[in-house]
Amino acid sequence: MAKLILNSKENSFLRSKGQTLEAELHIGKEGITEEVVNSLNTLFNSRELIKGRVLKSSPIEVKEAANILAEETSSAFAGSVGFTFLLYRPNKELKHRLVLPKKQVEIQE
Repeated sequence: MAKLILNSKENSFLRSKGQTLEAELHIGKEGITEEVVNSLNTLFNSRELIKGRVLKSSPIEVKEAANILAEETSSAFAGSVGFTFLLYRPNKELKHRLVLPKKQVEIQE
C-alpha cells in the first residue's frame, strides 16, 4: 500500500486541528487487531483526521501503533502527544475537507 508523506508545515497544521478532537479510536490490551484497522477505515469514510489513543494496558507504544496503522490504512502519521496520535487520509468525497497549506500531498510507493 502507498503511504502518505507530509511535510513539517502540513504536520503542524494537522496537529493544530487535532487539538480540539476527541480520541475516536482506542487501542487496548490486544494491540492492533483487524477490528481496529477496520474501525479506522470506517472512521476515514466520514472524516479525514482521526485522533487515536493507546491505552496503558496496550502492549504497543504510541508511535509504533500509529506507524503500523498509517501503513495498514494508507494514511499519514501527523504526530503524537502522550498516549494520543493523529492520522490523516484525504477523502475527496467529503463535503467539508481539510485544506492543507501545501497544494498536494506526496505519495511514496
